[in-house]
Amino acid sequence: MTLAGIIGLIFVLFFAGLIIVFTFTSRKLQKSYLREIPAFMKLRNAVGLVVEAGTRLHLSLGRGEIIGPESSVGLVGLSALARIGHTTANSDRSPVATSGTGPLGILSQDTFGSISRSIGAEFDPLNGRVSGLTPFSYAAGVLSVINDENVGVNILIGNFGSEVALITEAGERANSLTVAGTDNITAQAILYASAQEPLIGEETYASGAYLGAGSSHIASLRAQDLLRWVLISIILIGAILKLAGVL
Repeated sequence: MTLAGIIGLIFVLFFAGLIIVFTFTSRKLQKSYLREIPAFMKLRNAVGLVVEAGTRLHLSLGRGEIIGPESSVGLVGLSALARIGHTTANSDRSPVATSGTGPLGILSQDTFGSISRSIGAEFDPLNGRVSGLTPFSYAAGVLSVINDENVGVNILIGNFGSEVALITEAGERANSLTVAGTDNITAQAILYASAQEPLIGEETYASGAYLGAGSSHIASLRAQDLLRWVLISIILIGAILKLAGVL
């Protein structure tokens, strides 16, 4: 293993250790640690209205593969799906999840099955759908869901490309709330201009914590904040030592 690989492994283990420590020592903090993000506040209210109105909630997981850098945002989307499924268990119409790759489609179906087993609600695993395997066939399949299935809220959390503009436009035409976040820079720019409530930067990865998916998600945010201060301190110390001629 190279030096860079060893350093990376140490970093990952240290970060995982921080999450474990904060998970077991910060349970009393719960959501008091979180700053307010308007998108999640509107989403929580909208989910309640969807249940009352009998409309459907749609979550799209994008087109990322589960092996690669883009896998993380897809897993965040699946975590959000699990939490939302529990929240909408009493709704007349269960949520539907769309994706643009086979593995994400299978994982969304497995998530629905897991929800059914854990709370005894009847969630059809086939509500986890692969809407298309190319960018625009995927978008076309998502459009049919938004337009034909009485969708009241759209949540887009995943890896998207420029095709996401078609999806947000369909949500706007259907007069449904669209909350969206992605790891793709091009799609982030499009969502900032077209989504009603875009998630900016790392807000996407905080979805689990804000949707109440568990204390480990809040612990992850605390670990990230601590590491930011560590890195800032290292940079400042390095700059001071450089100016002092030590380095």
